[in-house]
Amino acid sequence: MSYDLVLRSRRVVTPEGERPATVYVHDGRIAAVEGYSDDGLDLEDLVLLPGLVDTHVHVNEPGRTEWEGFATATRAAAAGGVTTILDMPLNSLPPTVDALALDIKRKAATGQCHVDVGFWGGAVPGNTADLPVLYDAGVFGFKAFLIDSGVPEFPPLDARGLREAMRAVDALFVVHAEDPLVVGPAPASRRYADFVASRPPAAEVGAVSLAASVARDTGGRMHILHLSAADALAPGVTFETCPHYLTLASEDVPDGATEYKCCPPIRDSANREALWEGLASGAIDCVVSDHSPCTPDLKRSGSGDFAAAWGGISSLQLGLSLVWTGASARGFGLADVARWMAQRPAEIAGLRRKGRITPGYDADLVAFDPSAEFTVDAGALHHRNPVTPYHGRTLHGVVRSTWLRGVLVDFASPRGRLLVRGDS
Repeated sequence: MSYDLVLRSRRVVTPEGERPATVYVHDGRIAAVEGYSDDGLDLEDLVLLPGLVDTHVHVNEPGRTEWEGFATATRAAAAGGVTTILDMPLNSLPPTVDALALDIKRKAATGQCHVDVGFWGGAVPGNTADLPVLYDAGVFGFKAFLIDSGVPEFPPLDARGLREAMRAVDALFVVHAEDPLVVGPAPASRRYADFVASRPPAAEVGAVSLAASVARDTGGRMHILHLSAADALAPGVTFETCPHYLTLASEDVPDGATEYKCCPPIRDSANREALWEGLASGAIDCVVSDHSPCTPDLKRSGSGDFAAAWGGISSLQLGLSLVWTGASARGFGLADVARWMAQRPAEIAGLRRKGRITPGYDADLVAFDPSAEFTVDAGALHHRNPVTPYHGRTLHGVVRSTWLRGVLVDFASPRGRLLVRGDS
């Protein structure tokens, strides 16, 4: 067989661990992973990782493209070693709650994507009959909120509505789990502590318990999004957390620094360490970005009012470096990071050929320098609006090259595909 790409490294991260190997690529897929040889391009001291899979990205196009778009988001993804994203059904207009909206979303994405892109559908009050149709059209599952989403066109479900939706279609449901009866109105304040107090851990604990109960009652599959409060961990569902919860601590957020606002909120350093323990034990399955950008004015940086600011953190390009910085300091290896950020997200979402350096899988590959350091410059990031809480922070680990299905990403020629559930 002739190969389109051959890469070798002393440090190739496979599902079995890290080892010297040579990776052979044919027709966009990994054809073989053999012992280290003299074949192909020598990556020398760089680690070869599987392309990351980020299943929680708000692209916002169409409708709020000034917040973020497919071209900018997927360039940021590729620069950060992410080769597959799944787009959330909000905050685009229209939201992806029926087949027509999905078609509009796909047309908007066509020809713009530098990485592969799939789509979640949305479960909202009144669209139960649309869910099987959307699922047949290729969405990977359904996003639901148990609390106000922040945008009026995507209202939340109550327990009865969630049960009804899960009984309507045999699909994965991914849920924003905060209890609206526990969350209080955030006071107008420049103090982050005032905002955090309005969304206590008990809000997540109660909502996760409710979601797990609905999953048991229906026999459905349930995944809890962006876990912030470690106390909310429970059996019977899968969990993700995010780089900001693993990196930041509420006590370190400066007054008025609204770029740190997200929902659920960043909690204290003791909780942060408990999240790392959850990853170590396997109670938390994966780490994804919840990349949720907006225009700078919506962050209310002038007033510094946390109550009025949009809640979302943009970290799609930085996630690998953020997680590696924290993981390496706590004794984890790159095989752990690849499991949390590539293999497990792909498995949970049903992406059958993503997230592993294994024969038969897509040749989505990343050359990563784990020992290099850099200082984050918000203006140099690829996402549309240069707002980030990480500006000026020194991180470990730099992505040197990214290959999508065996082709080097050049950031000029979009080669990403639009993915359909069951074919990916």
